[in-house]
Amino acid sequence: MKQKLREPSESCRMTRLQLIRGLCALALGFFLLGSHGTSIAAEFDQSHARFSGILTRYVKGTGVDYAGLKAHPQELNSYLEEIAAVKKADFKKWGEPEQIAFLINTYNASTLRLIMDHHPLKSIRDIGALPGAAWREMIVRFWDELMTLDHLENKILRVEYREPRIHFALVCAAKGCPPLRTEAYVGLRLGEQLDDQARIFLGTPDKNRFDATKNTLHLSPIFKWYEKDFTQAAGSLTAYVKPFLPESQRAALEGRKKIKIRFTDYDWTLNELEK
Repeated sequence: MKQKLREPSESCRMTRLQLIRGLCALALGFFLLGSHGTSIAAEFDQSHARFSGILTRYVKGTGVDYAGLKAHPQELNSYLEEIAAVKKADFKKWGEPEQIAFLINTYNASTLRLIMDHHPLKSIRDIGALPGAAWREMIVRFWDELMTLDHLENKILRVEYREPRIHFALVCAAKGCPPLRTEAYVGLRLGEQLDDQARIFLGTPDKNRFDATKNTLHLSPIFKWYEKDFTQAAGSLTAYVKPFLPESQRAALEGRKKIKIRFTDYDWTLNELEK
């Protein structure tokens, strides 16, 4: 007489169902990984929306609310973690505008984090015992590397891209710097954003202006420090800045020769929001 087989228990059926579901999910994961060539988690938001949100909230005019940012650091920390997760191989696949936008945002976000870590202070130059110590701190993380702000600017951005307008976008947390925008730089609008930054900076009379009565072009020390970047692009400092000056000053420059150049004072006071 044949023995009747017993039905599997409810717990056994549930265990088998969970195992099947797990195997299906694992197979789907491998399929997506192979079809995209990289992990979905490795994709980077080229809109830099998180950083734009930070800038919109804490940048007011030419000042930064460092106290508010320090009290609520979570979003900036998360954005810096996103930057740190970008692999060099993935970065190299991006277009040049996306690369430059990423590097500018990385510099500015890292600088904000640096100031937060030392706030309150009167100037970025108060950080460290030696002059320029702030730019030599190993605080910038990406490509599985740790580097300084100085290295990012002078060994990567200036060397690899030859784009003088970056000097209107990199903000060193001083009043003498160009102002931070209330939006992140993005590859799709990079040229427009950099041109706008140049016009804003060249339109700030305490930093840059043309005095027609004395035939003298007053420029920020930024043009002295990085003169080669600008002259290589346009032949002279005057030729480079002219398209970005206010219309009345551009007109006053027409036909003039032997224009004198004087450099204005650089204000290293922290670009903190005045309340």
